[in-house]
Amino acid sequence: MKRALRNRAVRSEVKTLVVKARRSLTVAPVAESDRYLLALDAVRALDRAASKGVLHPNNAARRKARLMRQAAKLAVAPPAAVGKGKKAAPAKPAAPKAAPTKKK
Repeated sequence: MKRALRNRAVRSEVKTLVVKARRSLTVAPVAESDRYLLALDAVRALDRAASKGVLHPNNAARRKARLMRQAAKLAVAPPAAVGKGKKAAPAKPAAPKAAPTKKK
C-alpha cells in the first residue's frame, strides 16, 4: 500500500510537470529561460520516476523525446512575420536525382 501511494504521488508530479512544460512551450507567454527550466524539471522528474521503477524507462525516454522535440521546434521556429497577414510560402524540397542507368 505504501508503494502504491508513493507511485501515485510520483506519477502525478511527473504528469503535472510535463503538462506545465508543454504548456509553456506552446501557448503561455513565458520568458525564454523559464521555458527551458520547466522542461528541464520535467525531464528530471521523468528520470527520477524511471529510476524508482514508477515508470518504465522506455516510457520516460519517449516522453522526454517528445518534450525535447517540441522545445527544439520552438528554438528553430522563425519569428512571426509582421505584416498584412501574409504568410511566407514554405520552401519546396529539391527534386530527387534520378539513379544513373548502367550501360553495357
